[in-house]
Amino acid sequence: MNIIKLEEMLKQFFNEDLGDGDLSSEYIFSAEQQGSFSFYAKENGVFCGALIIEYGFHLLDRSIKIQLLKKDGETVKTGDVLAVVKGPLQKLLIGERVILNLIQRMSAIATATHHAVRETSGTHAKICDTRKTMPGLRMLDKYAVRIGGGFNHRNGLYDAIMLKDNHIAFAGSITKAVQAARAKVGHTVKIEVEIETKDQLEEAIIAGADIIMFDNRSPEEIRAWLPTVPSSIVTEASGGITLENLKAYAQSGVQFISLGSLTHSVKAFDISALVQMKGDHSLVHN
Repeated sequence: MNIIKLEEMLKQFFNEDLGDGDLSSEYIFSAEQQGSFSFYAKENGVFCGALIIEYGFHLLDRSIKIQLLKKDGETVKTGDVLAVVKGPLQKLLIGERVILNLIQRMSAIATATHHAVRETSGTHAKICDTRKTMPGLRMLDKYAVRIGGGFNHRNGLYDAIMLKDNHIAFAGSITKAVQAARAKVGHTVKIEVEIETKDQLEEAIIAGADIIMFDNRSPEEIRAWLPTVPSSIVTEASGGITLENLKAYAQSGVQFISLGSLTHSVKAFDISALVQMKGDHSLVHN
């Protein structure tokens, strides 16, 4: 992960929440008061977000002591303590919600990816993400996919050519679209073509696509069409794929399965914080 970019993101997130100051904490607690947070899991899954906790709290105050009890990618169970942070109470309260929001989302993505990867067991299929990430959080979303055992598709519009139905319609055909791109693109950039019919598949092969995506095709169709695809062309399936039918797609023989659901519709992983005042042994849920 790009640490410089991460720190800039965290600064923006804190500034959005903090504005001119944390009225609640500043009006109730003194700058000298110390406290402690314990982050713990309230469900089973895969933890992701250790860097968020570490860099987030240290951006607010370098004196904050951080004990990470779980590493990114470790499975956790309900009640497991993920990290303990100690330091100025005002700073802990400023960072709490932003950091919780991020690690809840990242852990949810890592957990969803882990479940998807488990469904491909015994096959050669690899799970990958899409560009259906939360705007502003793509780096974190894609990092969480990797932590969950998946692979990243292109990071954006800039690192691969992907010819979807609208590109093909505007260009006039798959052949014209591929030829136009190939004439201008550098040798390190791959060209992927999205197909929906057998005729489009054959055209994409002849046109010289590097990657062919079977879009909204059934596992049976993919299995029947794959023998016509040269081994030099990478194959991918996407669209209409759920955890329930994922194994059937993996068993079709396709090499990659891209799932937008890993990032566009995950439910936040349930993580909570316990606050302990210095010298006070009572715990308060947040």
